[in-house]
Order: sequence, then C-alpha cells, then structure tokens
Amino acid sequence: MRALVQRVAEAFVTVDGEMVGRCGPGLLVLVCAMQGDAEANALDLAARTAKLRIFRDDEGRMNRSLLDIGGSALVVSQFTLAADTSRGNRPGFSAAAAPEDGERLYEAYAAALRDLGVAVETGRFGADMRVSLVNDGPVTIMLER
Repeated sequence: MRALVQRVAEAFVTVDGEMVGRCGPGLLVLVCAMQGDAEANALDLAARTAKLRIFRDDEGRMNRSLLDIGGSALVVSQFTLAADTSRGNRPGFSAAAAPEDGERLYEAYAAALRDLGVAVETGRFGADMRVSLVNDGPVTIMLER
C-alpha cells in the first residue's frame, strides 16, 4: 500500500457539493492499495502513519506523532498513487489493486487508524471528490508498505 501523508491545519472533502469528511489539525492521507497487498499491509501502514513523527515539539523540531498531539486524520482513496509514467505521457494504473480489493484495504486502513485512537473521517471510495486543505509546513511524506 501507498500513502501520501500531508500535515494539515485543516482539510475537508466534498462529493457533489456535500462535505463527507474533514479533519484538523492532523493529517490528510491519500491512500492507494496495490496489487498483491493484504490486510497486514493496511494495518502496518496505519501504525506507521499514526506514529510518524512529523509534528513540532516545544522546541520546533519534528518530533511528535499524530498520536502524541491527539490530532485527527482525513483518509481519502487515491488510486492514482499507483501511476506508472515510465512509458510516455499517459500514466498507467495497472499496478493498483482491483476496486473491490482497494476498497476493502482502504476501509481496513481507516479502521486500523481508529483502533489506534485516531479520530478518522474518510472520503467516499470511487467517488469524484474535491479535496481542500491548508497544508502545514508544508510537510508531505510518501509511505509504502
């Protein structure tokens, strides 16, 4: 699985003009399940996300995690993280998990974050979404499991 993690002051996602999820301060996490991924990948990625030390401590250093600050997360499915651009200008997405597997692993990832004590809201899998955020830093990290 892949996750693009962005430290945010706030973020929200809408579908057809309706807000379906929001967070802040905390993380906006764009998540993609890859072919061959299993639930263990989702659980491990969630643990790494929750424990990633990218929030400022009292001295201004990135030394605190989402769990340390009591932050929230907005988790949004993003199959385009599987893009292969090695053969021209049109990306290929064949490395992404099949939609039914992708949705199952996306939900497992969000549930695992919740089980770790993170307040989690989500986008809507497979929907055409609009994501808005106020990036903090900016800090953007790619995680892969």
